This record gives sequence, C-alpha cells and structure tokens, in this order.
Amino acid sequence: MNIQQLTVRFAVSSQITPDDVATIAAEGYRAIVCNRPDGEDPGQPTADAIAAACEAHGLEFGYLPFQGSLLPAGLVEAFADKLNAADGPVLAYCRSGQRCGYLYMNARSLLADRD
Repeated sequence: MNIQQLTVRFAVSSQITPDDVATIAAEGYRAIVCNRPDGEDPGQPTADAIAAACEAHGLEFGYLPFQGSLLPAGLVEAFADKLNAADGPVLAYCRSGQRCGYLYMNARSLLADRD
C-alpha cells in the first residue's frame, strides 16, 4: 500500500489488502473505492474481500473497476457520486493508483466539495 494524498478529502493507493483496511480506517478515511477489476493480476485480493474488511471497520466501499484510459459511460458520474456521498476522506485504489487519479481528475467538475 502506497497512499498518496491528492486533496484533503481524497487519496489514491496501489493495491491494498484486507489487512490494510484497519490502518486506513485508523487514518481517518471513511470510504474506499476500488477501481481495479478482479483478476487483473494473479493473487490480488478480490473486491469482495476488501468490501468485507471495510464492513468490519465501518467504512463504505465502492466497486467501480475499469482498465486503460477509456472511461465507460456513467463511470465518472458514479465515482463523483461516491465521493460526494462520503462523510469524510475517501481512498481509491487500483494497481498503482494512477487510474484512480485519472478518474478523479475527470470527476473533479462534478464534486460538491472542492478542496
């Protein structure tokens, strides 16, 4: 896990594990969004495993996977909705964090809370 804070309310990370969720919660994040499709690499934790850890630690979880730079229809809006609905900082993750940052930049104009 390599968290990079982009704003007060948003950070990106490389792949996380269910064991990382306790640390993420302790650092004050209120939601986690997965932008990585299950099975992208052998052995990566599934979104369901991360979602279960989030539930155990009181965090919201969103699964909005995509690959490459082509954003599927509705993804930017769905991502902005997740960020707008969160009652605190959000951490998004993928393989490296890069596609999460790309998605965030595309959603920026739809965010209610600019920081």
